[in-house]
Amino acid sequence: MQRVRLRYTKRGRLRFTSHRDFQRAFERALRRAEVPMAYSAGFTPHPRVSYANAAPTGTGSEAEYLEIALAASRDPERLRALLDESMPTGLDIVEAVEARTSGLADRLTASVWEMRLDGVDPDQAAHAVAAFNGAAAVEVQRMTKNGVRTFDARPAVVSLESAPARDAVADRPSDRPCAILRLVVRHVTPAVRPDDVLSGLRAVADLAPPVPAAVTRLAQGLLDEETGTVTDPLAPDREAEPAAPAVSGGGAADAAAAKAPA
Repeated sequence: MQRVRLRYTKRGRLRFTSHRDFQRAFERALRRAEVPMAYSAGFTPHPRVSYANAAPTGTGSEAEYLEIALAASRDPERLRALLDESMPTGLDIVEAVEARTSGLADRLTASVWEMRLDGVDPDQAAHAVAAFNGAAAVEVQRMTKNGVRTFDARPAVVSLESAPARDAVADRPSDRPCAILRLVVRHVTPAVRPDDVLSGLRAVADLAPPVPAAVTRLAQGLLDEETGTVTDPLAPDREAEPAAPAVSGGGAADAAAAKAPA
């Protein structure tokens, strides 16, 4: 049995896709691409797909990960291309490597997020960031199925900074202010999400964007505690690959279906 790890994205309108919606779309793509999946045992077998730390509904992402188990070997790049052609545009399969190490989920210990705050002056955002970073504790509240929960969001935030507006806001009118925030957040329990950080900024500096923030996960992986950076979780599998190419396989028709509209 071969295991392949995939990185995929949630872009544009597809950021509003729930994790359950993605699962359905991905399983359809597996069938359309004729991927020789391995199945679980039991009365109702399911394709062996393992998802790791999915982004919240409504947030974009450049770094979502999953692992599939195959009943026959396939070339990872060929498999990636076939699956990508079978997925809606915006849910893009951008990278595939054969799993040659264990513990992918254990290497997803932190995320890098970008938040675009339309209607917020960058100087105001920088002031709020300084107040958040200087606080010993930042208590926020979140509604859960068991009621309102209060917790300290500050320890999970490795870094938070105000960044210059980039291409993401290049098409915005010049007379409309916009702030860009970058943050690195540890994956802890309870999970601290970008909207919790926004709640914290409101608590410590009364920063309240007039419209919902556009949030995108730029990366996730193992946190380097010394540098505060997040490393590529697929790098160990890439480095462990032998020099000889993987065995190519057919399995899926060359003329895979064109990508469905979002």
